[in-house]
Amino acid sequence: MSSHREAPEISKDPVADSADLYAFVSPDADHTVTIIANYVPLQLPAAGPNFYEFGDDVLYEIYIDNNGDGVEDVTYQFRFTTTLTDQGSNDIFLYNTGQIHNLSDATWNRKQFYSVTRIDHNGTTVIADSLACPPCNVGTNSIPNYSQLTQQAIHSVNGSKYFAGQRADGFYVDLGSIFDLGELRPFRPDFLLGGSAQAGINTLGNLNVHSIAIQVPITSLTKNGAIPSSYTASNSTIGVWTSASRQEVLVHDHGKRSYGPWTQVSRLGMPLINEVIIPMGKKDLWNSQEPKSDSQFSSYYDHPALASLLNVLYPGAFPKLAAYTANPSNTRPDLDAVLLTGVPPLFSGFQNYTGPVKADMLRLNVAIPPVSAASANILGVVGGDNAGFPNGRRVYDDVVSIELKAVAGALLHDVVPSYTADAAAGALYDVGGTSSEPTTVASLAQFGATYMTSFPYLSDPWDGRSNPATQPIGTLS
Repeated sequence: MSSHREAPEISKDPVADSADLYAFVSPDADHTVTIIANYVPLQLPAAGPNFYEFGDDVLYEIYIDNNGDGVEDVTYQFRFTTTLTDQGSNDIFLYNTGQIHNLSDATWNRKQFYSVTRIDHNGTTVIADSLACPPCNVGTNSIPNYSQLTQQAIHSVNGSKYFAGQRADGFYVDLGSIFDLGELRPFRPDFLLGGSAQAGINTLGNLNVHSIAIQVPITSLTKNGAIPSSYTASNSTIGVWTSASRQEVLVHDHGKRSYGPWTQVSRLGMPLINEVIIPMGKKDLWNSQEPKSDSQFSSYYDHPALASLLNVLYPGAFPKLAAYTANPSNTRPDLDAVLLTGVPPLFSGFQNYTGPVKADMLRLNVAIPPVSAASANILGVVGGDNAGFPNGRRVYDDVVSIELKAVAGALLHDVVPSYTADAAAGALYDVGGTSSEPTTVASLAQFGATYMTSFPYLSDPWDGRSNPATQPIGTLS
C-alpha cells in the first residue's frame, strides 16, 4: 500500500516493486509536470552494511499516454549501473570509510549511476548518461549534510530535471490496522469486533523508498506539443503509469547474468488497485499486463469485494451500500469514472476523462493550475481542490481515505442520481485523530509525513543512526 508488496511474486523482488506513482503540475514551475515513480518499498533506514539500491538488472520505465488509448506515446527509460570505488584493491567491506560530502567522494565505496532515454514518435533519444545517485542516508556521522547531496543529485538537462535515489516515503497509511481484518482505528465503535476509537497510525512514518523523479515541460507530454487552452481541451489530460521489467533468463554462475527479451514484472498507475480491487489469484497477472488490456479486470471494479466487506466488517454503517450491492445488476460507474476512464466534465473546473478505453493510469489534467502546499487540501477533488487526486496525484494526497470513500459509495450519486450515499461513506479515513480527519499538508507532520516545496518534493530520507524507529525503548541499569 499504495503498492508496497501488493502481489505474491513481486513481494519477493523489492528492487522491481513499484511502490508509488505521483504525477502533478509542478507548483513552483507550473509550465512543467513532475512524475515520481517509487521502488524498493518499506526500507529500514538502519540497513547496513548493504544498503538499498536500484537493480542494475531491472529496466525501469515511465509511460505517458496522450490520446486516451491506454498505449504509451512517450516513454522514459532508466538503467542503473553500480560501481565500487575500492574495486577490491583494499578489500573494503563497508559502504563508506569516512564522511561523504560530495557524490564523487572516494570515501563512498558503492555508487550508482543511471541513464535516461526517451522514446516517442521521433524515435529513441538518450537524454543523459552516467547521472549520479546520492548515497543512502547512513547517519550523521557518515553524512553530516544530506540535503547538500540531494541538491547535487538533481540533474538539469535541456530544460528538464532528473533525480534518482533514496527518499523518505511520503505515502501514509495505517498498514498494521487496515490489514488486520480491515479495521480503521477511528471507526472502531462501528467495527465488527468493537472497541474505542483510536487515532490512526502512519506505519510508514520512519521508512524510506527509492525514487525516480522527472520534471519536464508540459509541451513535451501533450499530444500536439502545446499548452492546452482550457481544462476541457482535447489535449488537456494525459495518462501516466510506471513499470519494471526483467530479462526472461537469469543464470546463476558465480554471480548473476540475465539474457533475452524484457518482460514486465511490475506496474502501477492509480494507487491501491492491485491491493484492493484485483483478487489474489489475478494479482501477478495484473502486474504483467498493459493498461490497454484492463477491460479484462472490469468486473472487479463493477463489483468490488471491499464494498461487500464493508457491510460485514462495519455492520449497520452502510445499509444503502448493502442494498445497492445486493443487486448483481447494479454496477459501479462511479469507480469506472474515477479509476478506469477518468471523470467526465460533470463538475465545474474539473475533468480528466480520456475516453471510453478502460485503462489503469493516473490521469492528469495539465490545464488545471496547481496550488501551493500551504493552500492544498489533501482530499483533492473530494475536498474541493481540483489540483489533487484523482487529478493526477500529489505526494501528500490522502489517496487511502479518498478511495475508501469512493468504494463506500460517497460519489455514486453523482452518476446514479437515484442513489443516496450512507453518511459513513463520506466520513471514512485512515490516518488521523479519533474524531478529526486531516485535510492540510501541515497536519500530516504529526504523523511523520513532511515534504519539500520544490523538486524532488519527497523529503530527504530518514537516517539510520537517529531514526525514531531504531531508538532504544528504555535504558539499562
